[in-house]
Amino acid sequence: MLLYQRNMIIALPLEENNGEKSRISRHFGRSEYFGFVDVENNEIKGYRILKNPFVEHGVGDLPDFIHKNGANILIAYGMGERAIEFFNSYGITVILGVEGNFLEAVKKYLEGNLTGSMEWRGSEEFGHHDRD
Repeated sequence: MLLYQRNMIIALPLEENNGEKSRISRHFGRSEYFGFVDVENNEIKGYRILKNPFVEHGVGDLPDFIHKNGANILIAYGMGERAIEFFNSYGITVILGVEGNFLEAVKKYLEGNLTGSMEWRGSEEFGHHDRD
């Protein structure tokens, strides 16, 4: 059964540029790279990994960068509430609490089997974003 019958781009923050072995970064705003996975008719057609141009970012820089790269979905481990609001304003669906290999996460998402953990919400590193 296909979950999606449309084309989409799924973005993920990455720890490194290690090709297919790249892993999802635990902190969205501090990730070194972003993966953009092209999906057509529920199949991965390709991906690209781009260096994060906004390691020292202002409010809204990363959501704008991801939007301009055509993403419809963002899969990440965690991020602050303001970043989530920016993504929502662009119509980008945010899925949080996901770790591991980025392509495996996309495959699980497309199969309807992606599960995330809410453990990241208890982390101090994400709490400061809610007070910006």
